[in-house]
Amino acid sequence: MKSNKSTPFKTLLFTIIILLLVNVAGFYLFKRFDLTADKRYTLSPATLNVIKDVKEPVYIYVFLTGEFPAQFKRLQTETRQMLEEFHAYNSNITFKFSDPMEDEATAEAYKQELTAKGFVPVNINQTIKGKKTLTQVFPWAKADLGEKSVAVPLLVNNFGSNSDDNINKSVQLLEFAFTDALTKLTSNTKKRLAVLKGNGEIKDKYMADFLRSAKEYYTLAEFNLDSLQNDPVKVLSNLRHFDATLIAKPTQPFNDNEKYILDQYIENGGKTMWLIDKVSIDLDSLQNDQQATLAFPLDLNLDDMFFKYGVRINNKLIQDLLSTPITVQSQNGEMPIDWLYSPIIKSEENHAINKNVNLVKLEFANQIDTLKNGIRKTVLLKSSAQSKPIGVPVRIGLADFTNVVDESAFKDGGQIIGTLLEGRFTSAFKNRVKPFTVADPVDDGKNNKMIVIADGDIINYKYVNKKPLINDIDPWTQQSYGNKDFLINAMNYLLDDNGLVDIRNKNIELQLLDDKKVEKEYTKTQFLTIGAPLLFLLVFGLVYGWLRKRRYAK
Repeated sequence: MKSNKSTPFKTLLFTIIILLLVNVAGFYLFKRFDLTADKRYTLSPATLNVIKDVKEPVYIYVFLTGEFPAQFKRLQTETRQMLEEFHAYNSNITFKFSDPMEDEATAEAYKQELTAKGFVPVNINQTIKGKKTLTQVFPWAKADLGEKSVAVPLLVNNFGSNSDDNINKSVQLLEFAFTDALTKLTSNTKKRLAVLKGNGEIKDKYMADFLRSAKEYYTLAEFNLDSLQNDPVKVLSNLRHFDATLIAKPTQPFNDNEKYILDQYIENGGKTMWLIDKVSIDLDSLQNDQQATLAFPLDLNLDDMFFKYGVRINNKLIQDLLSTPITVQSQNGEMPIDWLYSPIIKSEENHAINKNVNLVKLEFANQIDTLKNGIRKTVLLKSSAQSKPIGVPVRIGLADFTNVVDESAFKDGGQIIGTLLEGRFTSAFKNRVKPFTVADPVDDGKNNKMIVIADGDIINYKYVNKKPLINDIDPWTQQSYGNKDFLINAMNYLLDDNGLVDIRNKNIELQLLDDKKVEKEYTKTQFLTIGAPLLFLLVFGLVYGWLRKRRYAK
């Protein structure tokens, strides 16, 4: 008897000890299990490394809350779950959801304050209690670390994609968006980016928005190749202090000394992004009495270098039926006209650089040929199927497309405009007389990467007809272009050593409802999800009661 009485006590004590041991082990041994098919909550190693580096409190304020359609509710839920993952791995990361429009008394002032800081709202048409209403949503978050603050975009709003696709893409980019924000806040060492000057490059004010964004990742500095004309060796030595170089729309030819400096910089591992025009033409040159000008080849003396690296930029302009209008003055004020020399490029999303990037707007883009050599080439920008190349010299005027355009002539589509080159580049000066002597010349370089884009105006996305866009929206197309995202992704890929950009390739498939099917089968769905279970319970209760009554009646 004594032994039997002590057995339950021993069992209880043993159970308590096991539970205590499990809790202690759980405190020191952290493990989370992701049972989703697409592993949407499994953070990448690059993200985990960034999270570990957060040593001070980071506060994330999410403005995506309020009354809005189911798609945005999904994005809100996925955002919360993603931030819960971040917090689970590092308690220094905390977050809070708030609705800017919750307090009607302060909503308007708060909205203006957020908009002024770049948190542009999105208008959503929805039906609430039978009434159609226009709701403003702020698909943004803000991450703060001390006095540092970073805006985090939560919504992808790409041209040609429906709302479900955009929400799906937005969810795919959530991990990247928050990891990118943490990187900006916590990074103490920045790589160095040289902005090349001295060969008639584009003015800083036309690429200021890109430079401001790039400054969050890199240390920027102007670099002039002819700063020491009598000491090119010293210039090369100075350039090697930079991890990457941006060459944006040069208009003056490079001499052999300048080319050899760039060539040896590349051979020694320096990254380069070339934004090159091979045709001399600009919208400003059309501002004359004839409203026309002659487009002619532009010789930058770089053809031999690009040929060695594996590309050829041709003296051809691209006309594309998928293009943006430009503004001209008329008696009734400003009016848009069709302008096929302003193609807008829809990304093929074949690389982390152009994944989930909105339309990229170009101006007088040129055609690129890729050449066979040992360099791996990835086409990043390509004109639409309804486009064609135009050789120069050619007369170009504002009235070129006022008449009906023969669309059957636009069948040479898919013209390459931008490409990524990866591999061991051969020096353009191999087996040639060198313009000056260096101590350690390299003819066959180390593994490297460069990007060549045959349009210098790709970085001039904030301006249309030299006028800045209001809230980044083109007044005629009502589009916000993806040029900055594309260029920032490109530079990040060139200089990325920790795989952060690869997070953009993460694929997540949300099982979204088909609204049309739901509307068509609404009654049937209601019966199956609500009526059928109630009917089953009713039948079960009646049968069970009848059986019970029959059993005990005997």
